[in-house]
Amino acid sequence: MEELLHYVWKHKILPLKMLRTTSGQSVEVIDPGLPNKNAGPDFFNAKLKIDGTLWVGNVEIHTQASDWLRHGHDRDRAYDSVILHVVSESNCDVYRTNGELVPQVILSCPESVRLRYEELRQTEIYPPCYSILGSLPKLTVHSWLSALQVERFEQKARVISKRLEHCKNHWEDVFFITLARNFGFGLNGDAFEAWANHLPFRAIDKHRDNLFQIEAFFLGQAGLLEEELPEADAYYLKLQKEFRYLQHKFELGAPMTTEQWRFLRLRPGNFPHVRLAQLAYLYHKKQSFFSRIMEADTLDAVKKILTARTSAYWEEHFNFKKASSHQEKRVGESAQNLIIINTVIPFLYAYGLHKADEALCERATRFLEALKAENNHVTRLWSGAGLPVFTAADSQALLQLQKEYCDKKDCLRCRFGYEYLKTPHNFR
Repeated sequence: MEELLHYVWKHKILPLKMLRTTSGQSVEVIDPGLPNKNAGPDFFNAKLKIDGTLWVGNVEIHTQASDWLRHGHDRDRAYDSVILHVVSESNCDVYRTNGELVPQVILSCPESVRLRYEELRQTEIYPPCYSILGSLPKLTVHSWLSALQVERFEQKARVISKRLEHCKNHWEDVFFITLARNFGFGLNGDAFEAWANHLPFRAIDKHRDNLFQIEAFFLGQAGLLEEELPEADAYYLKLQKEFRYLQHKFELGAPMTTEQWRFLRLRPGNFPHVRLAQLAYLYHKKQSFFSRIMEADTLDAVKKILTARTSAYWEEHFNFKKASSHQEKRVGESAQNLIIINTVIPFLYAYGLHKADEALCERATRFLEALKAENNHVTRLWSGAGLPVFTAADSQALLQLQKEYCDKKDCLRCRFGYEYLKTPHNFR
């Protein structure tokens, strides 16, 4: 299996006896090189001594030597820099585009590594490496979780960059679109993002001082003013009339349909109507929303900016059909923390990269480490397996681990997987 050969080469799990090429030359691996995830040779800048001569170049790995020909490397100049071809089966010689022979070495995966790897891939227990987690050194755990946290930051920054391209580099719009997505709290996340992407922000800005008109914009574009009500509701009819006026004034396109919103298994406080009313309140009250968030130096300051309620109508309604006892429908503390984790912190990091402002990136990390860990099925599973989960930095790292490594069975790139596979290797 080629991926296991990659693992063996990367971690220098080599036989005690001297490696030799298929033509009998000695091979000493000084540095296996850097793994390449893109097109081209598998490892860059390896340092090897072949028959006593130091070589610096690239390494290509295949299960069978003939894969070199099958993949067309003999006709691709990008592979002329390969100084060693590593294979588990040598069934032919291979050459560069100029006809030069490429040194080739046969390397096998130790049986103990292969068996442990199969254990990881086939177990139905999650996490598959649970048996070793409690015994791992704290430094190993901390360093891997820190790396995963940075990886998640960078992944979210790339998503923000794509949204920026779509919004012509308008940070305020992208921040609100991301905020809206996270107001969907998972179940309605896609619907909220689709809704926000179709908001005419410049048109809404002209009416930002009027909360009622913002509600009309928001609920109208969401398609929630097209519902059939069992009986007339004065506020609903007033909003509908206002939206018709705004729709005509700004020549708005067709709104969403109610079928795009999900209500099943939702608590009434999470109904789209309530969340849209809260977003309308934030948009109305918080001018220069994004700038204020980026300038807030403490979590308390951020939470104060994110404090949201609704207009009076929603204090007695969950939607236009379902009334509620009178209560202010504020964004709760746990929901606010999730919004900070999934919106504010990624934007601090992404904007810090954009502005080359290290202080913003450091603030993102500081906020994440100051918030409590998220409580979800992923964090509960890891905690139950013996891995302590204290802060949001821990829980975000574990979400990254679950999504990008465990779900994909990519144990060979995981440091916990590496620890699991580390068993004594007895070569002959």
